[in-house]
Amino acid sequence: MSLNRIARRATAAVAASAAFALALSGCTTTAGAAGSSSEPLQKEDLVIVASVINTLNPYFQGNITGAEALGEELGIPVEIVDANGDPGTQISKIQGVIAKGKKVVLFVNTVDNSVVRPIVDSVKQAGGFVTIWWNKPDDYEPWDAGDNFVAFQKHSGVDSGRCNAKALGDALGGEGNVIMLPGVQDSTTSQTRVAGFRAEMEENYPGITILEERPSNWDPQLAFDNSKQLITKYGDDIDGVWSADDGMQIGSMKAFKDAGLIDEVQFASDGLYPETIAAMEAGEPIVGETFHRGYMASAVGLYTAYLAATGEIVPSELPEEKRNSLFELSCVTPDTLPDYLQYDEPDAPAKFIDELIENGPWDAEPMPLVSGGPEVLP
Repeated sequence: MSLNRIARRATAAVAASAAFALALSGCTTTAGAAGSSSEPLQKEDLVIVASVINTLNPYFQGNITGAEALGEELGIPVEIVDANGDPGTQISKIQGVIAKGKKVVLFVNTVDNSVVRPIVDSVKQAGGFVTIWWNKPDDYEPWDAGDNFVAFQKHSGVDSGRCNAKALGDALGGEGNVIMLPGVQDSTTSQTRVAGFRAEMEENYPGITILEERPSNWDPQLAFDNSKQLITKYGDDIDGVWSADDGMQIGSMKAFKDAGLIDEVQFASDGLYPETIAAMEAGEPIVGETFHRGYMASAVGLYTAYLAATGEIVPSELPEEKRNSLFELSCVTPDTLPDYLQYDEPDAPAKFIDELIENGPWDAEPMPLVSGGPEVLP
């Protein structure tokens, strides 16, 4: 789908959202004038909702796992919203869940920045609570919308990009040519990762040339197609590939394998997905990763919103870094990989939920809060 078409759909969805919110405002008394719930909600009033960009990417599959694990622990039903990569679909499906009547405790891994305001408006009018992960407009903060927009949370994209650039630059000995596969262009996450990668290369690896960027929308198939085209264009001049997440790296590596060039290229990316771990253990040329887990992000986001819904926290009384938050991100190399394997054991999501509930959303290892946003681009 073209970016112009995505933008048209998002614009139409924003208009629909306004009508939806207006209708809700006439049938609910839960949301107060400041957008806060007038009294704590009970578990039986709630539904946990996780909205993901798609269900193909392993990270988004992890988001679903985290939501389901938290719902099971808290005894609250769970609904999953698959946006199918489209901002309009994400908005309308979330509104559909809201319209069923229960108060939503919502985690959204946003398709792009355009969806944030209409989703928050719909949740606020219905008296639910939402935490946004990864992408939002820079000029829109949770405290601008009231307590129902509980928090915006992410890992540092700049740090991720720098981590990958250093691993790739070192692996190439500071010389060579690389291609870049960003995610969605209107995505804070992709933009900050690109900025961090480019800054690290420019500052510390002047002998490395970036041949081209091809945004691949977090989609393994699109990354495969784009990589095939770039192989046709540049051939064995490509020495390294950076992807903004492992889903795209998986697609890119397949293209290089098909072209018989996999042993000639070094790869670095973000996410340390299970398939990536298997490839690293098999000795494939992945030289650097950043570690975080989808199940941790959704669990932290949902638990933060749950605490607000049940009155255990009042968002407007929190310090700003607990509402626009950056959580710890780790750099991983093949040498340090064994330290992170525990987080993919079958019982890892349940163990993380236990840690989360015991210590709260800002002190859960291995991703405690490290600072507040917004990120400053280099």
